[in-house]
Amino acid sequence: MSLTPKSVDFNEIWPNLRSTAEAVITLGNVNRTDWSTRFSDVYTLCVAHPEPFADRLYNETKQFLENHVQNMLATRVSPHQCGASNSKDTGPDLLQRYYDAWSEYSQGVKYLDNLYSYLNQQHIKKQKISDAEIVYGNVSTETLEQMEIGELGLDIWRIYMIKSLSSELVQHILEGIKLDRCGNPEINANRVKIINGVIHSFVQVQDYKKNGSLKLYQELFESPLLVASGEFYDNEASKLLQTCTVSKYMEEVIKILDDESKRAQKFLHTSSLWKLRKQCEDRFVNQRLDFIYSECKDMVSQEKRKDLRNMYIILKPIPDNLKGQLIQTFLDHIKNDGLETISTLSGENIHIQFVENMLKVHQKYQELIADVFENDSLFLSALDKACASVINRRPSDRQPCRSAEYVAKYCDTLLKKSKTTEAEIDQKLTNNITIFKYIEDKDVYQKFYSRLLAKRLIHEQSQSMDAEEAMINRLKQACGYEFTNKLHRMFTDISLSVDLNNKFNNHLKHENIDLGINLSIKVLQAGAWPLGPTQVVIPFAVPQEFEKSIRMFEAFYHNSFNGRKLTWLHHMCHGELKLGYLKKTYIVTMQTYQMAMLLLFESCDSMTCRDIQSTLQLNSETFQKHLQSLLESKLLNANSESLEGNTKVELNFDYSNKRTKFKITSAMQKETQQEQIEHTISAVDEDRKLYLQAAIVRIMKSRKVLKHNALIQEILSQSRVSFTPSISMIKKCIESLIDKQYIERTPNSGDEYSYVA
Repeated sequence: MSLTPKSVDFNEIWPNLRSTAEAVITLGNVNRTDWSTRFSDVYTLCVAHPEPFADRLYNETKQFLENHVQNMLATRVSPHQCGASNSKDTGPDLLQRYYDAWSEYSQGVKYLDNLYSYLNQQHIKKQKISDAEIVYGNVSTETLEQMEIGELGLDIWRIYMIKSLSSELVQHILEGIKLDRCGNPEINANRVKIINGVIHSFVQVQDYKKNGSLKLYQELFESPLLVASGEFYDNEASKLLQTCTVSKYMEEVIKILDDESKRAQKFLHTSSLWKLRKQCEDRFVNQRLDFIYSECKDMVSQEKRKDLRNMYIILKPIPDNLKGQLIQTFLDHIKNDGLETISTLSGENIHIQFVENMLKVHQKYQELIADVFENDSLFLSALDKACASVINRRPSDRQPCRSAEYVAKYCDTLLKKSKTTEAEIDQKLTNNITIFKYIEDKDVYQKFYSRLLAKRLIHEQSQSMDAEEAMINRLKQACGYEFTNKLHRMFTDISLSVDLNNKFNNHLKHENIDLGINLSIKVLQAGAWPLGPTQVVIPFAVPQEFEKSIRMFEAFYHNSFNGRKLTWLHHMCHGELKLGYLKKTYIVTMQTYQMAMLLLFESCDSMTCRDIQSTLQLNSETFQKHLQSLLESKLLNANSESLEGNTKVELNFDYSNKRTKFKITSAMQKETQQEQIEHTISAVDEDRKLYLQAAIVRIMKSRKVLKHNALIQEILSQSRVSFTPSISMIKKCIESLIDKQYIERTPNSGDEYSYVA
């Protein structure tokens, strides 16, 4: 074919082109030669000389398509509208005819669009507004005079076919969907295909639009569908309420929701799926919440997993505030279970019972949440709140919460030497952190833990140093380095003490000095170890047997470290004493003061209490406690129960024991349990005051000027990791710093503070 524009007669070419277009639009047979010729004819008319026929070709084609669609409507789809038939038209027949006509026409228009590709590309598209102007500008495609032939064909179908039949089509579609809901066998696979095709024709007819391509579908079909579906759901829900229990109702609703989702996928455009689902949820769930929740408390208290899972499934999609009753009921149930579990604890192992019982509660409901509620964050949060409430509960306003103490003692039990394997210890310590994280007063835990750790390290009672360090690392991950700083320094002291003892022993060998005793000394930093009131040195005249060793170590230490002061804590020391004056030789582990008393009997068999006390220079309280422990062990005898000055104490030469190696319990200061708690709480309160004052100074130094409420919030934010201070304590700390002139109230402002540089 020649591409050169030439003069042609439109009336000569158009009849043949129209004939081919008619064959194309009806999916008739068009041989390749005719197709190519008609393709050339379109080009020839568009570039005709001296005046192209593009506009005339467009108008004639438009007229042809309008006539064709009107003819299809009159003769094939709805003949009764034009009086061609007086027989009653049924829904299925109309939908079938419409679907067949649309299937043929929509495919034919695509082919016709290809035939007119030159007209589309070179004439129509050049007149179109750009896509950017349509999408981002305030321009509608409706303002365009000409559309591409494929678009034109679809628009003509919308105008002449869909508008004419819309009400009937939608009515019959809704009837078909209703029959499908009722399980009518008439809605077979073929009928589903037809209804689906008719519905999607409302979308496809405007697919070419950049904006609002679903407008026709939504206005014509989707809105009536949602209204009709809502009414259907209302009726069904009312029927179910009259015949079903809550449990059965939820099962039926889940089945209906599942069926409706499948039905929507089967019939509707994807944009309608969530809208229909929402309509269904609203009628069956949101508007029936009172009925659904009527047995919620019993289901939770009896832990009916199947019912709870069903309740969660139907409540999951609705807003969180509507699920609040289920979540609150679940939270209260966990709280009650937890309180009941720990309310009956008693005995010496109360700390073990507390932690392990709370772990059982936590693990039980964590598994239930995973199984029933799909690990929903709202229910996990409820579990956290419930556990935190139980663990931090105070028996009364006057009694402190003892959870921190129990958890610390539980760790102590695990980490002390026992027959438990390291793997078991490691697993239990990992589980223990779960409970620890719920403790609000973590500084109280830190105080108890550090004291118990100190005892284990000083008296070498730890099962494994690796387990000790692993536990501290867990605490550091949970609370940060500052929380475990002193604990790490305690380990460092123990490690350095081992090296120091090795150096001291090497020094003795080098100097060829024999101390006569085996000596192991732990040098501890006073600021790192929680030795509490035991740092007050008790008067004590060191026995001659120890004197040389102590003086030698002091000389060695001061030569190695200048400016350091050693304070001997004899009451925390212990040693092994060999008894050779009895029928059998015994090796006894005892405390330093006990050892010193027994050593006094090396040169005599009896002494008065006054002589023993004056020789050792012990105060009365310390003397009596330690002497009493030796009398109770039967190593010594006294001629009177009251240990007064003239009471005579003598060696028991008839002493006998099945074990040749044993230990006399150290007569440590015996405080009542309540005194220990009060002492620890008092120490924590003092630490808190110092912490808060330091935090206030840091904040004010950074901010310079700050409102009272803003300062309170900053302090609460910084202290939250370790504890939650009371507002009254914060106010007292602020007043204290004002008195110390670190901060001041801003002039002319009653609720603002300024930093004093």
